[in-house]
Amino acid sequence: MGETIPIAVPRKGRPLESVLDRIAGRLGVPDLADDITSTLRHEKALTKGTIDPDEEDVYHRLADYSTVDDSTAPEYTLLRDDRAGKPRRIVFDSVTIPLSDVEGAPAGAAVQLVGREEPFRALRTHEFALGFDSADLVLEEVVELRPEPLDRIADVNARINPADTDVQVVTGLGDTVYHTLLATPEVAPSAESIDRDFLETYEGPLCIEPRYERLVQAVLGTRTLDGVDFHYPEDGREEEAAIADAGLGVYLTVTGSTARDHGLLLGEQLFPSETVLLENTAETTDTVDRVRTLLNGADLETELAVGQ
Repeated sequence: MGETIPIAVPRKGRPLESVLDRIAGRLGVPDLADDITSTLRHEKALTKGTIDPDEEDVYHRLADYSTVDDSTAPEYTLLRDDRAGKPRRIVFDSVTIPLSDVEGAPAGAAVQLVGREEPFRALRTHEFALGFDSADLVLEEVVELRPEPLDRIADVNARINPADTDVQVVTGLGDTVYHTLLATPEVAPSAESIDRDFLETYEGPLCIEPRYERLVQAVLGTRTLDGVDFHYPEDGREEEAAIADAGLGVYLTVTGSTARDHGLLLGEQLFPSETVLLENTAETTDTVDRVRTLLNGADLETELAVGQ
């Protein structure tokens, strides 16, 4: 029997779907990936109330989805949801994928995808050698703050102090959404003028989510933020509405349509928020190294280009 390599993955949402797409393509399990994705999308719709629930309660659905006597079938678990009246949500738990039919895989090896709320932190505590998580969390926790800005995910590793963590970014998955500068026409005359150069001379409020404060400092550079005061949306206040009140802000923009609804101009795309493959280099073995190679590859458009 070969070695099984556990890999920490997000439990739900866009990052998990990006991981499943990657796993489907690299390990040849598209049906498994589609099964997990469709199940979780259905449960998300139930949780948000966009579809009517069936007669079964969440516990019966959980039992229907999970196959506890077969590790190669996906298992799910319940996660407390913060929406009023929706205290439980079904999320991904684990599945084991044999690599016997994967070219270049170690003989008899398998990988086990394990759902975690914070995969990056699970790697930092040496629970896993490999994992997937948002690049944002890496910036929020371990990159060094410097006067100069950070432009690309590919530069993240250079700002990780090895004394702080053994985790490094391996590659991105191409599911790129950008942290974007937004401003009202009263603050900036045109969308083209809303960039880092504009911030160099700007003094005043910059509205951001509190959890992104360190990320914004890293991305913009501490020199650029001289004279800038961070403002935060009040509880329950829509972020783009709060940015419109402040006049200038940073928001994780998907399409920009809601920003325009608030009269905001879309400025420079500051930094890509992308799901990334991570490795704890202190936990690497020959098998881990070969599995990482299987999951890596240049078949996706990604903001990241880290040489291996």
